[in-house]
Amino acid sequence: MEQILIYGDSLTWGIIPNTRNRLAFDKRWPGVLENSLKAQGRNLRVIENCLNGRRTTWSDPFKDGRDGSQGLAQLMEICSPLKLVILMLGTNDFQSSHQNTAWMSAQGTAKLVQVIRQAPIEPGMPLPEILIVAPPVILAPRGVIANKFTGAETRSIGLADELEKIAQQQSTLFFDAGRVTEASLIDGIHLDEDQHRTLGEAIAGFVAGKSII
Repeated sequence: MEQILIYGDSLTWGIIPNTRNRLAFDKRWPGVLENSLKAQGRNLRVIENCLNGRRTTWSDPFKDGRDGSQGLAQLMEICSPLKLVILMLGTNDFQSSHQNTAWMSAQGTAKLVQVIRQAPIEPGMPLPEILIVAPPVILAPRGVIANKFTGAETRSIGLADELEKIAQQQSTLFFDAGRVTEASLIDGIHLDEDQHRTLGEAIAGFVAGKSII
């Protein structure tokens, strides 16, 4: 059985926009990915590690543990052997407590790639492939999270392009979620249930096409 680790934030955790509720596993995109690949005859397991508010490499001034570079190497040890690691982070880099640009956020993802590749996994275990997924474009934030993301739709412009450059430089795979779905119109940040399904099926097709699993 092959294992896929998905490392993300609330977009992947499956928060229902404008609530604190969560979609069931088979409704959020990692579950759709797993079920889609299994339906194609792949023997695999998807491991989710998704934390609401997680940044790439920055801390949250109000909540502990949101720096995505902290603990990632140990997570690699815990979950190995892995065939694939999927990174979908960056959205929270543009919370109003930060003044990051798209370039700066993409450098954060580059650091995560290096952490994965330098993790002290057991001797003889393979280094996994890495897939960088650019999150959907941030729309004008609204609802209960509007203040938290004030101005994010402007500061995040160009993130997908910058992440694609990182993927090329670091020789990883790249997928732009914005090419198949937009963010929820309810809050401008997260994904609705149908958008989770669309994204999960699209990434399943991409992974299958690359013959990774």
